[in-house]
Amino acid sequence: MKTDLSNYVYLKDYQKTEYVISEVDLVFKLDPEKTIVQNKMRIERRHQTDAGTTLVLDGDELTFISAQVNGQSLNEGQFEASANSFRLLTPPADEFELTITTQVNPSANTQLSGLYLSSGNYCTQCEAEGFRRITYFYDRPDSLAIYKTRIEALKAKYPVLLANGNPLTSGDMDAGYHFAEWLDPHPKPSYLFALVAGDLGRVSAPYTTASGRNVALNIYVEHGNEPRSTYAMDCLIRSMKWDEERFGREYDLDVFNIVAVSDFNMGAMENKGLNIFNDKYILADPKVATDADYEGIETVVAHEYFHNWTGNRITCRDWFQLCLKEGLTVFRDQEFSSDERSRSVQRIQNVRSLKSRQFPEDSGPLAHPVRPDTYKEINNFYTATVYQKGSELCGMLQTLLGIDGFRKGMDLYFERHDGDAATIEDFLACFAESSQINLDQFALWYHQSGTPLLKVTRLYNRDRQELSLTISQELAPTPGQEKKEPMLIPIRFGLLAKTGDEQAFSAIRGAKVKDDVIWLENATQTIVFEGVSEGCVPSLLRGFSAPVNIESDLNSFEKLLLMQHDCDGFSKWQALQDVAGDILVKLSVGQEAPELDAFTEALAAIIGDDSLEYAFRALCLQMPSHDDLVPHLSGKYDPEAVYQAKLKLRKQITKRLLPLFETIYSEVKPASPFNPDATSAGARSLRNTIVSYLGISSDQRHHELVVKHFENADNMSDQISALITLVHDQITGYEVALQQFYEMHKNTPLALDKWFAAQASSPTSSGVEMLECLAQDPAFSWGTPNRVRALLDPFTIGNPRLFNKADGSSYKYLAQKVLEIDTKNPQLAARVLNAFRSWQHLEPTRRQLARQALASILDAKQAISIDIRDITERCLQ
Repeated sequence: MKTDLSNYVYLKDYQKTEYVISEVDLVFKLDPEKTIVQNKMRIERRHQTDAGTTLVLDGDELTFISAQVNGQSLNEGQFEASANSFRLLTPPADEFELTITTQVNPSANTQLSGLYLSSGNYCTQCEAEGFRRITYFYDRPDSLAIYKTRIEALKAKYPVLLANGNPLTSGDMDAGYHFAEWLDPHPKPSYLFALVAGDLGRVSAPYTTASGRNVALNIYVEHGNEPRSTYAMDCLIRSMKWDEERFGREYDLDVFNIVAVSDFNMGAMENKGLNIFNDKYILADPKVATDADYEGIETVVAHEYFHNWTGNRITCRDWFQLCLKEGLTVFRDQEFSSDERSRSVQRIQNVRSLKSRQFPEDSGPLAHPVRPDTYKEINNFYTATVYQKGSELCGMLQTLLGIDGFRKGMDLYFERHDGDAATIEDFLACFAESSQINLDQFALWYHQSGTPLLKVTRLYNRDRQELSLTISQELAPTPGQEKKEPMLIPIRFGLLAKTGDEQAFSAIRGAKVKDDVIWLENATQTIVFEGVSEGCVPSLLRGFSAPVNIESDLNSFEKLLLMQHDCDGFSKWQALQDVAGDILVKLSVGQEAPELDAFTEALAAIIGDDSLEYAFRALCLQMPSHDDLVPHLSGKYDPEAVYQAKLKLRKQITKRLLPLFETIYSEVKPASPFNPDATSAGARSLRNTIVSYLGISSDQRHHELVVKHFENADNMSDQISALITLVHDQITGYEVALQQFYEMHKNTPLALDKWFAAQASSPTSSGVEMLECLAQDPAFSWGTPNRVRALLDPFTIGNPRLFNKADGSSYKYLAQKVLEIDTKNPQLAARVLNAFRSWQHLEPTRRQLARQALASILDAKQAISIDIRDITERCLQ
């Protein structure tokens, strides 16, 4: 466990390695407690490096065995080896061969970084700095080498031996052992190395690329799970075809392997030719996976495959450039999902996630630029800002340049940097050159943290029939950044007449405009629309064209006009959220909300509109989250008051829309048998959302309907949705339903995770007492990341009422659990600790209690990892 806090890493200090490792020949002799790793490296001295300069390689908890240079064993005075580094004191020549043998203990590796055992199978995770836990190396992204890997293991116990690249040869050895050799011909950084050895089932499929190359596709899973991996295979094939058509990218090896494991700190990992997945994002059948799970599998499979070009073939020069592979690849997977499903629905879902995860991060103590300039622990920067905001920046580029212009920039990027370790400057230069547009101001998005606030005011000139919009952009101070510069913000727009029809205009002045996008470049700009009628309403930020907050002088009834008539699906939904948010803020501080009746009438019109997609109507019934309201209540956010306000609004909606809910529930029928396609998933989503409203009805008939919905469910989406409603609303029979669900799924970990989550997220439970009870269940384990996340995330993130209990008990509980988890798995502990990201927005009493809980982590008697110390210190700054 890393506890050294003496060194920050700074972007400004980047230097190339003094030597180049061009080839790596690895031999693994697998043993649960004493795996031997032989690492033979071809090394060259850079021209600018002085002859004889010490070669320093990274290590982490390694047991050194031996070292040779050019086949000759080294004497004691020629090198220094410790658990955390290897130093060759006087390298012999400009080019030489260094062989180092180490020993590692996979069984004891509870960090799940490096080489470890998962359900009896060997597995690796090397991003970000896990390769140094296997062997000494330049463990950094800009050290690119060709890897050859030989794996030796007992054949009966580990019949499947996999590594990166293409298979070379395999065969039997003495004493029941066998071997397999793999070669990856494409230079890659060490974080992309992968190895798997175990007894696994396989699902295979052929694929022929656009140019006619044949590729063997394989998904490896635990025996018995093969039927549950067929959907993932379908997703993989669709992803490969889409990348060929949309970006002209073909796969470049003879095989593509995926392995699903149950113990994994992340969602998945894009290792070259051998993707390793948390089995949550591979295994699916209707009895186990919800529609959200199916969508998640589609997204993650696509994401990891798309990394083959945006991450693997072109990697990042250093970890400060992490968004160059992650943000860009998230953008690509979101575009894929939008093409596969509904673009407007997908956009709303992406923005909901952005606002619930990244916006709070950007407005709190953990705020950092998309490309940070310093860090203590790189694992703590796999954040929503890097992934989600990084994706939004790519989306803004596409909005500014158009789809064709964006493709031209990407084509140049692939052509120029294939095989490189690139930077954000390299990336943006390709778009600037291909479009002949200066993107220097746009680059500020990568360097400045925080969420911009756009303030919009209107002035109408009746005599000249002109509407003037004055738009100012503000970016509040964030940690380490007091002053900000104005950024280039694309604002997609439209105008609505008082009738709700699209309002035409004869001209526009005051800003650069391309198609329907305003280029906001100054701190304050006035944009004038000529030839418009009085009373027209601006529709700004259509499609959420930039990750900003917007504050306008629109009144509630103008927002209702947008909600009812805007032709842009996202803007229609956002107007609904704005009105609902206004109502909830008023109710939470004890004010009246005069627009409530008009809002429920407008909502009824949307929900009853059969021309709208089922999924869109379901999203319109999901009211703003606590995170959406926090910015409007900063410093006085009372989670209990917000909870009561949301409950009151939901009851009012149920009262007004009850006949409509009953009609839709009876008439909307998803396809049977189960189909995970977008239309069927949307129908289930709408019906299940209606069920959640019926749960708060006072009519016993509706409670009985919820129970029957649970009992008659033939798929997990319906079953878990009904169970959550039963549990959260404490409907008679919920204890029986919980037991039935448990008995039905007790041997299926992914389904049982949902059982834990349904209770942990309940705002009507006993809180910490309930968590402690659940943690005593025989099916629970603090050593299993998926199970820990299933218990803690729904409580700390999904249950703001009880996590923010006024007595501070939940804060103390979380701090205690973080310390316990940290002793085994620091990365998991740090991710759990992120629940404190918005504590400074709480009302004073809760704020003080949260501060005390955070301080208790630093005051703990035990040694704590750099992972949680870094997060805690930044939270308390």
